[in-house]
Amino acid sequence: MSLRSVKEYLSPRSKEQVLELLQQHGDGALIVAGGSFVRGLDARNLLSEIDVMIDLRHLGLNTVASGSDGLSIGAMVTFTELQKRKEIQDSAAFGAIRDALTYPPVQIRNVATVGGNIAAACPYFDLPTALMSLDASVHAYGPGGSRTIALRDFFASLFQSTLEHSEFVTGISLPKLPERSASAFLKLESNANDLAIVNVAARVSLDASGLCREARVVVGGGAAQTPVRSAGAEKALLGKKMSDDVIGAASAAVKADLEPMSDHRGSAAYRSYMAQILTGRALRRAVAGLNQ
Repeated sequence: MSLRSVKEYLSPRSKEQVLELLQQHGDGALIVAGGSFVRGLDARNLLSEIDVMIDLRHLGLNTVASGSDGLSIGAMVTFTELQKRKEIQDSAAFGAIRDALTYPPVQIRNVATVGGNIAAACPYFDLPTALMSLDASVHAYGPGGSRTIALRDFFASLFQSTLEHSEFVTGISLPKLPERSASAFLKLESNANDLAIVNVAARVSLDASGLCREARVVVGGGAAQTPVRSAGAEKALLGKKMSDDVIGAASAAVKADLEPMSDHRGSAAYRSYMAQILTGRALRRAVAGLNQ
């Protein structure tokens, strides 16, 4: 890693101090959480103007709280810490998070943070896809105070979010989901430490008669410049029994909602095809989670 332009590495002790530094240094400042993707950004020449790095580790953003309305996760909670939480381990609804956190090697899981993974706005990451299927919201802090952004509205484009100038991510929240909810996540990758060629998260909530009352199907990994919620797939599931035919129809419907990219890991056509395959597998895995 070069980052030869960096002159200072700062560790503020409060959110207000972070704001002061962001306002002082403007586009020359980079927020650092776990730091596991700094090298990736530098390799893409996205940090050439950075001269100050701001570390959030001393802000107390490393807690997880469970309540009657859902789960609150601090921005500095690491993948490993989240993975070990009983709420994540025991709930079929959080299956997509469990699945997504099995892919990174332990070295990454021990340092990568939930907030950093979201704030990077990298469409090839896994956790954002999983969290979007669970209707996650992002909490940000800026000059105007705190505000909440639905995760599906957080990503603007490739490596770009909808954060305002001088705002930074402080955490995410997951709502309490309906009874009989389950989710799953699957990823296609070239090796155990690669970014996704394509990834899919699926969540279904069934009523007492087994009909789908709520569905989420999210495709990432280059399916577009941001993770994509497939309205077509979700519509194909609503009000239906989760049969092979219904799952097949939902999987086929994904294609129309994607604008896949082509790169050295896979062509747009390959991503489109594999997104449909993984959607079917993720839905079947989610349904199986309801029967355990």
